[in-house]
Amino acid sequence: MPQFGQITPAQAFRLIGTPEAPILFDVRIEEDIAALPRVIPTSRLLPHTAIATLTGPPGRAITICTKGRKLSEGAAAWLRAQGWQAEVLEGGTLAWEAAGLPMAPLATLPAPGTAWVTRHRPKIDRIACPWLIRRFIDPTARFLFVTPAEVPSVAERFDAIPYDIEGVTFSHRDERCSFDALLDDFGLHCDPLDRMATVIRAADTDRHDLAPQAAGLLALSVGLSRMYREDLQQLEAGIALYDALYRWARDAHEEGHDWPAGRKE
Repeated sequence: MPQFGQITPAQAFRLIGTPEAPILFDVRIEEDIAALPRVIPTSRLLPHTAIATLTGPPGRAITICTKGRKLSEGAAAWLRAQGWQAEVLEGGTLAWEAAGLPMAPLATLPAPGTAWVTRHRPKIDRIACPWLIRRFIDPTARFLFVTPAEVPSVAERFDAIPYDIEGVTFSHRDERCSFDALLDDFGLHCDPLDRMATVIRAADTDRHDLAPQAAGLLALSVGLSRMYREDLQQLEAGIALYDALYRWARDAHEEGHDWPAGRKE
């Protein structure tokens, strides 16, 4: 049972990946980061001394340190004094790690607000990847869509990360998709995201035998591409689609629907 102003790792993980996710401030000192050079998905490294200097409108936040004690307690108190709804991660990163929840290696993380670039007219994997990046890696990431031949040059000139094209890090690997590559390299494997990955892989590679939901995802993705001529508008609509797929994968993958109930063949 969490104490005053605390949230458990399990409770916090249920918020991450949703549109209502709080901002996560990791206020660990350098020595503690060196001892565990990984971060909770979407968390922002911020020295505890910088909490009082934050600007911008207050919102909901979770503060994180190694054990969930003085640093995160003090940071949360400062945030509350500035109008934030702030909670402390109970047990800190040690409790998160002990619970077996995903943590991203610091060495792989791009700077906040980094741009990602891929081929225009996105479908399936090229919308699933931005969803995963925004919800589990960098909520402030920006996404660029250009003609296929120009993706490498745009990535180089505009300091963007290319994805879902041949010959780059975040692309198909054997029979697995770019979404899988992101899960691998950012340490994001967990049951809901792995379940999503199977459906995305099946839809993106025309292997509907892997997951029956693939046909529905393909149909919705193609439908979105016909509804929107502007790629960024299509992306925003697709983000909502993948929000729903995530909630299915997390909470409702065993649920079916039959009406009238109990009918016989």
